[in-house]
Amino acid sequence: MDTHSEEQTGFEIAIAVPKRNSKGGDDNCDCVEFLVSELRTAGLVVEKVTGLSDEFVELAAPVETLGRAAAELQIRKLTSIGMELQFEWDEVDAFVRQPDGSLFSWCERFCCFHHIIYGIVNRKEAVVTLNFSGKEFGWKPGESLLTMLQSEGVVKQVFPLHDEANRKQLLRNWALNWRYLTRQPIDKIYSYFGTKIATYFAFLGMYARWIFFPAAFGLILQLFDFGSWQLLVLPFFFICITSWAVLFLQFWKRKNSALLARWQKIDLVEVERSSVQSSVELMRKSGTNNKKEAFQREEWFGHLLRFRNDAIVISSIICLQLPFELAYAHLYEALGSNVMKFGLTALYLFAIQYFTKIGGKVSVKLIKYENNKSTEYRADSLVYKVFGLYFMQSYIGLFYHALLHRNIMTLRQVLIQRLIVSQVLQNLLENAVPYLKYKYRKYTAVRKKKHESGSSTGKIRLASRVEKEYLKPVYSASIGEEIEDGLFDDFLELTLQFGMIMMFASAFPLAFSFAALNNIMEIRADALKLLVMFRRPVPHPAATIGAWLNIFQFLIVMSICTNCGLLICFCEDNVW
Repeated sequence: MDTHSEEQTGFEIAIAVPKRNSKGGDDNCDCVEFLVSELRTAGLVVEKVTGLSDEFVELAAPVETLGRAAAELQIRKLTSIGMELQFEWDEVDAFVRQPDGSLFSWCERFCCFHHIIYGIVNRKEAVVTLNFSGKEFGWKPGESLLTMLQSEGVVKQVFPLHDEANRKQLLRNWALNWRYLTRQPIDKIYSYFGTKIATYFAFLGMYARWIFFPAAFGLILQLFDFGSWQLLVLPFFFICITSWAVLFLQFWKRKNSALLARWQKIDLVEVERSSVQSSVELMRKSGTNNKKEAFQREEWFGHLLRFRNDAIVISSIICLQLPFELAYAHLYEALGSNVMKFGLTALYLFAIQYFTKIGGKVSVKLIKYENNKSTEYRADSLVYKVFGLYFMQSYIGLFYHALLHRNIMTLRQVLIQRLIVSQVLQNLLENAVPYLKYKYRKYTAVRKKKHESGSSTGKIRLASRVEKEYLKPVYSASIGEEIEDGLFDDFLELTLQFGMIMMFASAFPLAFSFAALNNIMEIRADALKLLVMFRRPVPHPAATIGAWLNIFQFLIVMSICTNCGLLICFCEDNVW
């Protein structure tokens, strides 16, 4: 037991507070000093760091402190006999450790840190008076200290920190390792980022490996002329691609189950607890003995709200977005210069980013009025609504060229431009925008420090690692930041690519080769983005890829319809 008590995590959480004025009050009642004292009393290891414009409190924890918090949270963990039991610190040796050898996963540690720092409450019967830079605050009995300081603006942010040793190891063995194209250290990714991000990279890696088969098949069809056999080869290619997609999703479900079994399904505790709490609150509010009737009424009311919101989104797409998409497709058909077509496509992609961001914000406001059981249900509702917007944006023009004009050469040209321009533009925005945001915030902090010191000469640098992490942007979605993290944009990019190559596979088999090359690059680009460009993401529990799996299945069904239509139309016109 002594060996366990000596273990300690590195600094994993930081609290940002503004610098105090020199005219502050009594140091004994200073908010920051008082917070540091309370954090140390709670069993945390605390270190203060002074930055250019802010101060930071770094937090680490002995494993015993985390263990006591895990017991209070009633976290269930797998034991050496194969049963999941509620964690008890006194029986720590009976519980199975994580793949990296640690006792708790990153998600569990983050939950324990959150429980400890927000669990510091005023247990006295009187109000405790605190001050910060000459301003006084009252800490009421039973109130969380950190919550009070955040409401008063004393605590600016609480955010997780990168572990430098593990981050550099992942950079070396994963993000910058091009020796293995699709192989990834999934267990280490899980230990560092949590279940949700690790599941995304497991899916991306499997998708990148599996797409090699249709990419090779499509390359053969593009390089060799089968002559009169072309009318038979293309339907055979379409049948093989459809079978490939179905098998890919089925094998992914098996792999997903195996990963969850290896990762002990621990991170799902909070999701299950939130669902149970919502059910209890519903029973408490109903005030009726007929619980079944109350649940049914609440369920039907939720369905009605979702139907109303979906109707609003669909009507907006038809009335506002459809004319814009058809106008773009018509202009593309009318232009003769390839340079102008590329310019129009780039301008179009910039425009739809703006339109979709507006639609996403409207969708976020709509789902706030839906009766969703948990955050995951709200996230899935947002995914379906925003994907509907992107689906219309990405494919209406292609349907226009394929089915109305029946122009196979124009359709192929549009597909090539979409795949190249959209992928290059997306990767550029994903990596360049966070870097520019960080540089701008760094420049602003340095300039402010020079202005305060009154010195125009001399080089001022960010000396502390924690301040550099603080200035980096948060890994969040471009829309719906309060519901989804940055994986929303990454999954959306994959689904749009999958839909494009699947629904028009018969028209342009070479598209799978473009997708294979992009997916290999995407693994490294996303890894660098998470390890270098952004702060360490807050871990989220997840069992699967969620609503995105249903969208992939929907795209397979759509691809069967569109490819059958393409084969019929083009065979009638004999344009192959």
